Amino acid sequence: MNARMNVREMGRFAWRGVTANKTRSGLTTLGILIGVAAVIILVAVGTGSSKAVQDQISALGSNTLTIQSTSSSGGGFGPGGGPGGSSQPTSQNATSTRAPELTMSDARAIATSEDAPHVLGVAPVVSASSVTATYDGAEHAVSTFTGTTPAYLLIDNTTVADGRSFTDADYEAHARVALLGVSVAEDLVGSDTAAIVGEQVSFNGVAFTVVGILEEKGSTGPQDQDDRVIAPATAVQDTLSGYGDLSSISVKATSSAGVDAATAEVEAILDARHHVTSDDRDYTVSSASSILEAATSSNETFTVLLGAVAAISLLVGGIGVMNIMLVTVTERTREIGIRKAIGASRPDIIGQFLAEAVLLSLIGAVAGVVAGLVGSQFTIIGIEPVVAPYSVVLAFGVAIAIGLFFGLYPANRAASLRPIEALRYE
Repeated sequence: MNARMNVREMGRFAWRGVTANKTRSGLTTLGILIGVAAVIILVAVGTGSSKAVQDQISALGSNTLTIQSTSSSGGGFGPGGGPGGSSQPTSQNATSTRAPELTMSDARAIATSEDAPHVLGVAPVVSASSVTATYDGAEHAVSTFTGTTPAYLLIDNTTVADGRSFTDADYEAHARVALLGVSVAEDLVGSDTAAIVGEQVSFNGVAFTVVGILEEKGSTGPQDQDDRVIAPATAVQDTLSGYGDLSSISVKATSSAGVDAATAEVEAILDARHHVTSDDRDYTVSSASSILEAATSSNETFTVLLGAVAAISLLVGGIGVMNIMLVTVTERTREIGIRKAIGASRPDIIGQFLAEAVLLSLIGAVAGVVAGLVGSQFTIIGIEPVVAPYSVVLAFGVAIAIGLFFGLYPANRAASLRPIEALRYE
């Protein structure tokens, strides 16, 4: 019973001490509040960024492969550069050199090879840069303009919301048809995006007929996945990009379990065509899962860094608690002397001032958690924060621990005062 009464009395004295100077106590808890809120919000931003990247990569499917050249030959119509070329060695000044590029023939070889049973689909990708779409007086700078084949939509998990996709016949005929992302269509005709289907849109002065509107994918952080145009690669090469290297080749494996086998098959085909080995390949094959692992690892490091930066403000808040408690001990020296003179023990004095320090930290921590949860509801630098439960528990726990740690020295100092000297203090 006495122990319970002591704890109750300790809490009452602590509350009286904290509320004796509300302004000072409020400013002290503000430091803890900012620290706790900063940890929760910044970790939420890091977690949200990681989730956005994961969602974007996962949207491609875990059985997607991307083949990219490790360097560029500069394009042009030389050997291997055209749509029917091959990556054979070329001769210059009697020195054999290899054009390090990916060609339409490479994509065709992978798609038609009987040695690639784990490959479900293949799509060459060419990109046109700095493309501006114009229609009926409206303009839009296209973020991504992709030239490819109809198989790309399957590989990219992309569907057509309005109209139709372009076909193999369109590809073979070099037909100037295009699929618009929602953001492009809205900038050109407004919210009724279906109205532009069947109309001609000019891309850098070249007219393409819009045959479909792509299904909306939304944004990933600051990147708008709907700000894009997809068209037959043959038409894009005819008009916007030229017959240079492919930007990449997209490959879809038959299943997630067949990704490694598909990768090995693709590498074997390209090694033979490019006359390279595993030691000197002029291309790379990456899977969505490997990209996801690398991105996740990078974002985890980023999140830890953000949390560490925010934790510094918690430390500063703890120093503020210790500073105020030292001032409090000095101001209440005479009170301490009286309490010790009438029988208060050293643990009683330590408990009283530790309780005040922890109470300050507790108030700041609770307010900080509320502020952090509220702040995490807003989009920050284009990222939707995702609150990590561990960050709330960790920030709250660390705040209380800081109160204990930084309150211990002032409490010990108060308990070490001799009663006679404390009573003489003015």
